[in-house]
Amino acid sequence: MLPANELAKRLGYLFYIASPNETSFEKLEDVPDYIVQAVPLFVVFVIVELAFNLLHSKRDRFQIDDGLTSVSQGMLQELSRIFSEGAVLASYVYVYNNYRIVTLPWDSVFTWFFALLAVDFAYYWVHRCSHEMNLAWAGHQVHHSSEFYNLTTALRQSVLQAYFDPVLYMPLALVLSPSAYLVHHQFNRLYQFLIHTEAVQTLGPLEYVLNTPSHHRVHHGRDRYCIDKNYGGTLIIWDRMFGTFEAERCRPAYGLTHPVNTFDPWTLQMHQLQHIWNQVWKLEGIGNKLSAIFKGPGWEPGKPRLGDPNDIPDVSRPVEPYASKTSALRKSYVCAHFTLLILGYVRLNHLKGEMETTTLACGIGYITFSLVVMGTFLDGRSCACPLEVIRCVLLFILDGYIFHLGRPGSQIVGPGLLITFAKGAYALSLTGALVECLRGIRVIDDRMKAN
Repeated sequence: MLPANELAKRLGYLFYIASPNETSFEKLEDVPDYIVQAVPLFVVFVIVELAFNLLHSKRDRFQIDDGLTSVSQGMLQELSRIFSEGAVLASYVYVYNNYRIVTLPWDSVFTWFFALLAVDFAYYWVHRCSHEMNLAWAGHQVHHSSEFYNLTTALRQSVLQAYFDPVLYMPLALVLSPSAYLVHHQFNRLYQFLIHTEAVQTLGPLEYVLNTPSHHRVHHGRDRYCIDKNYGGTLIIWDRMFGTFEAERCRPAYGLTHPVNTFDPWTLQMHQLQHIWNQVWKLEGIGNKLSAIFKGPGWEPGKPRLGDPNDIPDVSRPVEPYASKTSALRKSYVCAHFTLLILGYVRLNHLKGEMETTTLACGIGYITFSLVVMGTFLDGRSCACPLEVIRCVLLFILDGYIFHLGRPGSQIVGPGLLITFAKGAYALSLTGALVECLRGIRVIDDRMKAN
């Protein structure tokens, strides 16, 4: 149980409220992982928001399959960072050590506030680039793919963006120490969690300076007036300065202008990249091919760099978001296994520094495959049960040869009772999935005989 003062500090970080003296560090290795520390608060706020919406009969603000999909996308991004984050920070350190143009005192209050502004200014341009360059949009569109706007949407993140964004942040290494950058990059991300909600309307005079739920709702809208607006992270002043600000006029319709209509994490992560490839393949001329990559996602030959706003489809109201095609029983099944998967993910993330590379890679691969299988269940696809059989069998194979769950020498340790329960749940699931597969084969066989 956290002491009350530590809990208050972590809560404050979500609002970018922190003591400069306590959150300034000379060495990079001394910077805490503020995002991991905030995960329990994420869970609490998601539950509180859900309860608020239910109490106020706002059932159109949340859908369980969409929420699970959003969390799964966040897990995928964080898993991808396990192997990439070290290289990203090493690159930043290299640029800072060899090319910085100024050395700011690490323990100065001025440096702390300068870092806040510098990181947020950089975020504005990185974010704007993610909307105005097709290749960057291929990553960022994942975050916009939800047709709902709630706190789980904040967790819907891109694997590709985890590799693309750090390149654009690199100029900060000319003036900001790695430790200052890492602190404020984390705080900037944490602040943006709570603005992904419809539970808060407007915040009075703060609307002129801060990025608020109202401003960010516009950013997530797919109505024509919402497109390419309000890029700010913590502050909205950059949008006001550079002409990209738009006030909320009415409740936006959320999501992509052309909805993907799937809960499959692989499709959500990669479909825009496939679209770019198809564009490049069919367009003639090297200029057009490069334009398809580096101009806006709405660009076509003969049109402006960012495309023609008139091409944005009108939104038909009432909006009916894409919903799961599977039964309530299967949704419950997915929820149960998703909970087990999150527990495994949290444990893996906690022990990643102590694990052998093989164990870590197998854990990441298994969680990724599991998320894909759960997407097939939510989409109601016929391949869901066969894939679930493979997933359950794979766990026992990996456990026997690599994980050794609950046995001496295991690198993935945890409460013995929980591990026993998880193995029992997987054994029952394997049995149920096999029965469903056999039933499906029998149905297909009967249809073939009837024809």
